[in-house]
Amino acid sequence: MRNSFRKQIGLFLLLAMSTVPLMAQDTIPPPQRKVDSVKTDTTLIKPKIDSIAIDTMIVDTLVIRRPQQRIDNVKKGVTLNTTVISFKKTKPLDKGYSKFQVPSFWQKINLLGVNFSEAAFVNWNAGGNNSISALANTRFERNYKFRYVQWGNYLEMRYGLNLQDNQKLRKSDDAIRVGSTFGYRRDTISNWYYSAKANFNTQFSNGFKYPDRTTPVSRFMAPGYFFLGAGTSYISKERRFNFYLSPITQKATFVLDQALADKGAFGVEKAILDADGNVIESGKNLFLELGFLITNSWESQVYKNMGVKHRLSLYTDYLRQFGNIDIDWELNVELRVNEYIVTSLGTHLIYDDDILFDEIRNEEGVITDPGEPRLQFKQLLGVGVSYNF
Repeated sequence: MRNSFRKQIGLFLLLAMSTVPLMAQDTIPPPQRKVDSVKTDTTLIKPKIDSIAIDTMIVDTLVIRRPQQRIDNVKKGVTLNTTVISFKKTKPLDKGYSKFQVPSFWQKINLLGVNFSEAAFVNWNAGGNNSISALANTRFERNYKFRYVQWGNYLEMRYGLNLQDNQKLRKSDDAIRVGSTFGYRRDTISNWYYSAKANFNTQFSNGFKYPDRTTPVSRFMAPGYFFLGAGTSYISKERRFNFYLSPITQKATFVLDQALADKGAFGVEKAILDADGNVIESGKNLFLELGFLITNSWESQVYKNMGVKHRLSLYTDYLRQFGNIDIDWELNVELRVNEYIVTSLGTHLIYDDDILFDEIRNEEGVITDPGEPRLQFKQLLGVGVSYNF
């Protein structure tokens, strides 16, 4: 009897355990019933209940557990280096610390340079003359740029001498150039400016047509050229490219040496002579022109130690011979060895219809042929010292 009682209790427990999963798995809420009520004036009719079909879905969840590897705590040693202070490993600075400077809208360039070239011959079968030449050049620039305004100013001076065997000292280069350009633009995005430009060119000392040293063909302010005009210019952001176009530019040619003015040199009106060659009316010292001017300057660092500079000026006169263009073109290449040693190669080309060559005079000294304009070309090569401060 005791065994049968135990069997009944075990069967009851087994039946109870089998019903637990079913009760736990049914998590779907009971269906909602739709109730329609009909209300009358006096009585409330019993609600009508419509059954709704129950939609069920069994969701099974499968959990897979993977054993994780145990992380080993590996202890590593730490090596601490002892700090050693030694002045033997300390090197002096190549350049001192630069002091803080307040930003300025002015750009300054101060350049001084001297170039030398030399040739020597001893028992040289092919022949040749010993020679030495030197060329000094300076350039100062003061450029201002702030928002809508840009103002550039420069002063350039060059003078060169050459000495050869059995010859006296000769001049190889001579120039003074001063220029100023003022520009204004409407906004800070555009590189086009409304511009006004003024340039002045002359030389230091007398120029001769060697080997004649008695009659100078040029002097200080004979000639002297002054340009003044207004137009538009394109100036790059780095100021390395400058293109200027002026439809209205006045060119003034000064010949302050009266002897050259009487001859009508450089386009001025020459003196009026009588039959015996005496001066009745002196030559003019000033010659004015009104024309069209185009200038362009450009510089670039072609390689690390190689720079190129270019300057071009084209001018034509409205009043006399429109279309006859005066050309002034310079091209310079600099090969820099280090901060101070530089090799320079320069070319200069000029064509001016007012500068005449091969003048012909008769036995009485009267000019029968004033000559003709020709293309002028100069080339210089030298190695020298350059200092920028």
